[in-house]
Amino acid sequence: MFDKHSTFFSQFPVTPLRLVEDKPSISVVGLGYVGAVSTACLSSLGHHVVGVDIDPAKVSCIANGKSPIHEHDLERLLRQGVDDGLVATTHDLEQAVIDTDVTFVSVGTPTAADGGCEHSCIDAAARAIGAGLKRKDDFHVVVMRCSIPPGVTMGFIAPILEEVSGKKVGVDFGVCFNPEFLREGVAIEDFYAPPKTIIGANDPRSAAVLSRIYGTIDDHPIVTSVETAEMVKYVDNVWHATKVCFANEVGRLCKPLGVDSHAVMDVFVQDTKLNLSPYYLKPGFAFGGSCLPKEVRAVAHIAKQQGVSLPMIESLSKSNTTHIERAIEMVRETGAKTVGVLGLAFKPGTDDLRESPILEVIAALNAEGVNVLIHDPAITPQTPLAGQLAYVRHGSSGLQALADDLPHMMRADCDDVVQGADALIVTHDTELYCKAVANAGDRPVIDVVHITSEATSQSNVNGIGW
Repeated sequence: MFDKHSTFFSQFPVTPLRLVEDKPSISVVGLGYVGAVSTACLSSLGHHVVGVDIDPAKVSCIANGKSPIHEHDLERLLRQGVDDGLVATTHDLEQAVIDTDVTFVSVGTPTAADGGCEHSCIDAAARAIGAGLKRKDDFHVVVMRCSIPPGVTMGFIAPILEEVSGKKVGVDFGVCFNPEFLREGVAIEDFYAPPKTIIGANDPRSAAVLSRIYGTIDDHPIVTSVETAEMVKYVDNVWHATKVCFANEVGRLCKPLGVDSHAVMDVFVQDTKLNLSPYYLKPGFAFGGSCLPKEVRAVAHIAKQQGVSLPMIESLSKSNTTHIERAIEMVRETGAKTVGVLGLAFKPGTDDLRESPILEVIAALNAEGVNVLIHDPAITPQTPLAGQLAYVRHGSSGLQALADDLPHMMRADCDDVVQGADALIVTHDTELYCKAVANAGDRPVIDVVHITSEATSQSNVNGIGW
């Protein structure tokens, strides 16, 4: 499977690879948790694997078919690999690179004093690998497996490799980022049945090498850019941490109310259409509508009444407001005197204005004297607002502030809004508005929904999160 970042591969011909005994031999740098598991499992797939570490105890341990960590089935696989002559170990990384076709880097990247990522281990590994690359003629692939910030592989590791080896990345050797998703305790099982296999590569030859290595356990890897793969590793783990915090806060709220939190979450996770799905997990605009803002406030209020602290849930409204404020700032940065808004309701196909986040943007601009023109096919100057105003009287203030002015801002024709505005804000991903953006000329377009149009690649089109 290829994501939208991998289309560049079609620009290059994929050249045949010379592989040792039809399978590339692999050096694994760092024989800790990930490295030891990788060494064992890759050898079980028939690859010759050389484990490399500066710790003599780990080198000796694995050389004798013993596991340096407690992990189910790991020692059995290591013993099998040693007995079959597929696993060897060394402390000499430079020589290991010379003797293999691919190098997996799984060294530590602990937290630095400033809270960032400590680079000393990957720096040292890169210099030793570069020295090995300098002494060999064959195309070699360096695969980063440790967690590192986006840009480090190509902006930090690759330059060191080029400097030390005197060779060119993508031409003389390849560099990839291949994040691991191994859960401690079931790491062996996860290796053979991964939730996904991500190959971050900026050249097709390297992508082909990794695809072949993983072919027997996943014949549909996700091939993407190096930077996307780096970020996915962080996002996955932050999401898992978010889920843990969320479930824990649900538990803290349920207990004083006498509600069985496990029963609640057992029902919650059965919904794979909305609760556990991609539906809400797409960067876009702030949440709104008649339910989400109201329910978030209600839960925070219930917790306060019970004397329970729910910092994550209580911060949702603040995060949402920050998103709205950024949209207002982006409009101000255009310097537009007249702004066109395409889409007024909180989502397309409805005339529900209750807590639609764009109303807050419009209210702020209107208060600053900016002329606002609005189009929404489901809303007209005659759309009754009394009921909706009453509903949000203690909620978001945007609709309240615009009650008198809103009918005068509405336009029946989308073209009138586009042609009359200095800048546009698009809040709905519809065919009508995609065409409108494509025909907007060089007007600044703030696309808060990430419309499905080629126009999003235009330099005048920008979103809050892209």
